[in-house]
Amino acid sequence: MTNTAAPFPGGTELRGEGLVLRDWTEGDLAAMPELFDHPDIAYWTPIVSPFDEAAARARLDRSRELRAEGTAVLLAITADGGAPLGEVMLRRAPEGTELGYAVGPAHRGRGLAVRAVRVMARYAFGPLDRESVILELEAENTASVAVATKAGFTLLDVPLITGEEKGRPYALQTWGLNRP
Repeated sequence: MTNTAAPFPGGTELRGEGLVLRDWTEGDLAAMPELFDHPDIAYWTPIVSPFDEAAARARLDRSRELRAEGTAVLLAITADGGAPLGEVMLRRAPEGTELGYAVGPAHRGRGLAVRAVRVMARYAFGPLDRESVILELEAENTASVAVATKAGFTLLDVPLITGEEKGRPYALQTWGLNRP
């Protein structure tokens, strides 16, 4: 099935909640391994592991492809538009408009994921005119469940999404947030 969605615009910069969400750049490549090469990220996300310079290049290139296809937009989470602290993603998926995130280990405990998810949800509800957004999380991932709850999402009464990735089975709950 071919994706017929319009590409996401380049040069995306979203501001709010004390954050600037911006496009990844060539200048971010050196910082990406420090953010994403961590056991928690390897375990809970589909991000490749180990995450080295080659993985950073591949992720940047893939993020540009996904944007051009209209499938997803991946933005660096920053405090001021400068150094990346993590990533937030919006993906057009068959099950809905999905958000995802990963925060570098050195930057956790500052509410970055909650704030980035809320900013990205406002983008989905505003310029993208979506009625709802979802998060797909494993119940055992207590940090992500806390992010979902703090960002105003509620657990939906829908079947679990099951599968296997990186050699381990998973069962994802779907959390939803409707347009205010």
